[in-house]
This record gives sequence, C-alpha cells and structure tokens, in this order.
Amino acid sequence: MALGYEAWREARRTLQMLLSANESTLRDDVSLRSRAFFHQSAATMHLPADIGDYTDFYSSRDHATNVGIMFRGKENALMPNWLRLPVGYHGRASSVVVSGTPIRRPSGQLRPDQSKILILSSAFFVGGGNQLGEPIPIKKAHEHIFGMVLMNDWSARDIQAWEYVPLGPFLGKNFGTTISPWVVPMEALLPFAEPKPIQDPEPLPYLQHHDAYTFNIKLFVSLRGEGMADTVTICRSNFKYMYWTMKQQLAHHTVNGCNVKPGDLLASGTISGPDPESFGSMLELSWNGSKNIDLGGGETRTFLNDGDDATVTGYCEGDGYRVGFGTCQGTILPALQL
Repeated sequence: MALGYEAWREARRTLQMLLSANESTLRDDVSLRSRAFFHQSAATMHLPADIGDYTDFYSSRDHATNVGIMFRGKENALMPNWLRLPVGYHGRASSVVVSGTPIRRPSGQLRPDQSKILILSSAFFVGGGNQLGEPIPIKKAHEHIFGMVLMNDWSARDIQAWEYVPLGPFLGKNFGTTISPWVVPMEALLPFAEPKPIQDPEPLPYLQHHDAYTFNIKLFVSLRGEGMADTVTICRSNFKYMYWTMKQQLAHHTVNGCNVKPGDLLASGTISGPDPESFGSMLELSWNGSKNIDLGGGETRTFLNDGDDATVTGYCEGDGYRVGFGTCQGTILPALQL
C-alpha cells in the first residue's frame, strides 16, 4: 500500500500475467504452484492491513434523510451542513475485526444494549499517505485510494441515542466493526464507475471533481437467526446511491492538513437507496422498531437477537463476469454480566 499508485498497478498487472492461461511460469511448474497456492478452506483470514486510524463518514443522502425524518421530522430531515461537506467522525481502529469474528452484545451504563443493529457499509484503505499540514488535492485523491472492502458497522442504538450529544457516537459504535478480508483494488472497479449524483448546492472548489468515481456495486445483507435453517436476504442495495464520493471524503478529511497513513480505513457510512428494500440498516428496515422484518417461518426482527448471524456480500457484474468482494460475516454473542 505504501509504495504508491504506480506500484499497485504494476503488481496487479504482474499477478494477472502470472495467472493467465497463456503464461507458463505457474501453469507448467507443479512444484511452484504447490508453494504459491493454498486451499481456501485451510486458510485463516486476517485483517488485510494494520489499521492505524479509522474514520466513518455519513455519505448516503437516502439514509441521512430517513434518519432525520425519524428523529427530527420531514421538514428538518437533513442538517444544514450535510449537503455542503462529507460529514464524518473518528472511529475506533482497535475494534475493527475480520469477517467471521463473533461480536459480543455491548453493555451501556445500566444494562446490555437492546437495540443492536447491523449496518451495510463499505470502506476504502488509504495507500500512500500525506505529510502533516499538506492536504491531498482532490485531483490527486485517486492516487491515495488503494482499494475497497465490505463493512458491517454494528451499532447499539439505545446506547448511542443517550450518549451522542454533543460530541457524537462513542460506546454505541466502538465495540466492533467487521470488514471483509479481501481488498478489491480501485483499478479493478474502474469498468463499473458511474457519474456521481448531481450535487446541489455545488460543492466548494476543494470538493469538486467531474470524473466518474462512484461505482455500480450490488450489495446484499442476509440474516439467519439461531436455529433457523435458511438465511434470508433483508436488503438489496448499491454503492452507486452514495452522495459523496471517496475522492471528496479524502479531500475533506485532509483539507485542514490532517495526515493519513497507509492502512488507514475510511468508511462510507450506511449505504441506503431510495426504496425500502434498499435501506441499509435495521434502523430503517424496522423504521426504528415500529415495523417487523419478516424472516419467514414466523420469525421476525426489529433489532438483532443473540445468536443472529449477519452477512454482507457484494459484487460488480460485467458482460459474463463478476468482480466479487467476498463476505463480511459476524454472529452476535450474548453480553457479559457486569
């Protein structure tokens, strides 16, 4: 990651060449293949980088509007700053875990959380960083964005609702964040790039770019309760719905001279679309607990139960091929007694 944009491109081209049907280096050398490849079933997946810092943005207009309607009413759904900058906050890097790691239900001041939700999200890893005091201009932001992963940004809503005023989330968010182990390099996603939504009001100059840098990534969230035979898809969304782009997020993050480093993780925030099926959080799917989410067989949810298993998947689809992101999975463990 730290080697920079040109090194990433060269490494990707070299791997593609070595794995092609016409290249003999691996194809014709059984001994080399046995040392180069491992059965996935025998592999233990780890975090793809040593994450120094983690930032979570709030960049879906549909999600921000839905949450605003729930808690402030339709006339005041979006806060005045939302359309003028990519809103974000600093998260907890130490509790970012790889897919497959169980997540324990957190306790607040008085008792275990009762409104734990899953959140469909994605994130990108910073490649080459910048020096303290030197912003990353948006025209060069792509040179610092290494690749993307899937994310489940678990939240404890009842803890968060009490604590977040005036400084934002704390215990309601820092108990665990799950990411997929595979990083999809940005170069692999370029065939699926799409223009960003029309941004009105027009962003300030440091946030302006006109190239296509949002992506048609189909995203799914599935849930299986303890004892359920089948997994049920509860959300079908798409990354292309995001309002603020990754370039804008990185340019804003560093406009004040903040330095980012290789392996830093910057998350999109909840990815929601315009219709209920594409809502990316249980908060929206259950409309703050007022509606049941049907899992079939008489099973329903408003929030997560202990033993629930949640999985995020995603892929881009071309003509006869897919670029997959793997899976981002976690199971809820009961809270510890305090």
